[in-house]
Amino acid sequence: MSGQYAIESHNLTRRFGTVTAVDHVSLKIPRAQIYGFLGPNGSGKSTTIRMLCGLLQPSEGTAQVLHHQVPRDAEKLRHKLGYMTQRFSLYEDLTVRENLKFIADVYALPAARRKHRIDAVLSRYRLDDRANQRAGYLSGGQRQRLALAAAILHEPELLLLDEPTSAVDPQSRRDFWESLFELVDAGATILVSTHYMDEAERCHRLAILDDGQVVAEGTPKELIDTIDATVLEIEATDLRRARRVLDSHPFVKSVAQLGSRLHALLDQDTTEPISRIHSAFDQAGIEAKIEAATATLEDVFVAATTFARA
Repeated sequence: MSGQYAIESHNLTRRFGTVTAVDHVSLKIPRAQIYGFLGPNGSGKSTTIRMLCGLLQPSEGTAQVLHHQVPRDAEKLRHKLGYMTQRFSLYEDLTVRENLKFIADVYALPAARRKHRIDAVLSRYRLDDRANQRAGYLSGGQRQRLALAAAILHEPELLLLDEPTSAVDPQSRRDFWESLFELVDAGATILVSTHYMDEAERCHRLAILDDGQVVAEGTPKELIDTIDATVLEIEATDLRRARRVLDSHPFVKSVAQLGSRLHALLDQDTTEPISRIHSAFDQAGIEAKIEAATATLEDVFVAATTFARA
């Protein structure tokens, strides 16, 4: 395994009976970066993360995490990993400090280091004034900060986050991501799964997963620059009719309404797309303004996960 990668997998696969949840996923995740898994529910994000941290046995393929083979070396790897699940997994009947003390016991932190680390994360994640409050009475954002504090209490090299912001408000999400970049600046590697486009744009690199497979991989800019689609925006006198006209053409793969305009993805190989659509609108008696548009990461996601099925 190359020293520049925190994670390398080759054909990682997991089957549950006749269902293939993860299908030959090969990854190279650089150190000291945020690497994202972007995909819909059921795309294999959580299953892949569980295999990478040794919680789940692969049906096929191999993975090395921080120079350890998983799941064989899962116990050796445990102290180098932090894992934060989508659902709050700490004890609601314990106070914030008691939860952190329990996590310190799990990782067998020495007494002197334990107090220092608990005080440090309480301060870092603005939980000082909540230290003696039961976790069950915390707000969504406070629970999220506590879960992150618990995940990094033992200062792991690699942090695995499984849709960690699904139950918090936008401001809490922004604050959470600022905390992640601080961890990366200190040398940590972070693997985060999400279905939020704005979060995916924050990642240094990301893989788009669909039906258990990696269907696109790269930096957000690389993925946008190499999208396999032509992107158009359309203003028309009758958006509903215009959409029906667009949907009737097989070279138009996706149409979405954005306020008072339509956003359309077309086959990359479509010749003279604007002229062809203008002609179709003229025949239908629809006046329209059609312009080429810059792709978004959402366009990349739609193209990667939808075009292959068409």
